[in-house]
Amino acid sequence: MADPRKQEFEDNKLDKKLCRLVGQAITDFGMIADGDKVMICLSGGKDSYTMLDILLKLRERAPISFELVAVNLDQKQPNFPEEILPNYLRKLNIPFHIEEQDTYSIVKRVIPEGKTTCGLCSRLRRGILYRVADELGASKIALGHHRDDILETLLLNMFYAGKLKAMPPKLRSDDSKHIVIRPLAYVPEKLIQRYADSMQFPIIPCDLCGSQPNLQRAAMKKMLQGWERAFPGRVENLFRSLHHIVPSHLMDQTLFDFQGLTLNSDLTRLIDSFEGDRAIDEGEDACASVASDVIQFAFIPKKVN
Repeated sequence: MADPRKQEFEDNKLDKKLCRLVGQAITDFGMIADGDKVMICLSGGKDSYTMLDILLKLRERAPISFELVAVNLDQKQPNFPEEILPNYLRKLNIPFHIEEQDTYSIVKRVIPEGKTTCGLCSRLRRGILYRVADELGASKIALGHHRDDILETLLLNMFYAGKLKAMPPKLRSDDSKHIVIRPLAYVPEKLIQRYADSMQFPIIPCDLCGSQPNLQRAAMKKMLQGWERAFPGRVENLFRSLHHIVPSHLMDQTLFDFQGLTLNSDLTRLIDSFEGDRAIDEGEDACASVASDVIQFAFIPKKVN
């Protein structure tokens, strides 16, 4: 039997680490400002439960004041346990809204049997959530995507769309009316799973709709997990690369003026920022020179009364 004191110690360490990672992401990307009303999109899965729980804790110690309101979209899937989320949110004593929209019937009518419904379902859900955000007066919409989701999207876009594109931690919606944030952007999925298990969240299964899983995304997840087992630190370095883009060493002519590049071009800022071809010039092994330690993140300081 596990020592309860040791388990409590490990849970406390995990809690602090998640707060630190989420706090750093919020700070780095200016996700939440003083006076914001943040709409937490709560699906009933481990990611959104964790996001809500950590944001509630950070709100108590943050140097700014902001509101949280939880929103769940009941899409009228068969056997959806509609009482679970309201009961859970009432215990937390936070504002919440359950939006009932039968998108399930629409998706089943439009998508052929056996095909994945996720694409259409996502578009319908997004439009509804934007409308609800307007009605609630929310200034930010928080989604529960984590670090692994971002990396999987990066690989999917590279392999299937020919683009260097992932999920941004903060974005403006297509209609320019909403700011969407992803507070879990720095958090590995394995930490979320550990936290959800320790907190014993009332998880609602994500397979109620009967849709086939996204097989391409599942393949990316399996690839990342395999890399992490075989080459510890590789996935962290892949994520770190998203923070250090060198346009002059890629091929996008809209990001770097290759046509205008001459021997007389002023590249001072470029060299200072990206070190040019120093690794090649000095004969360094670029792979061996990358530090294996994880990025050290700061933490939102406790609010001073």
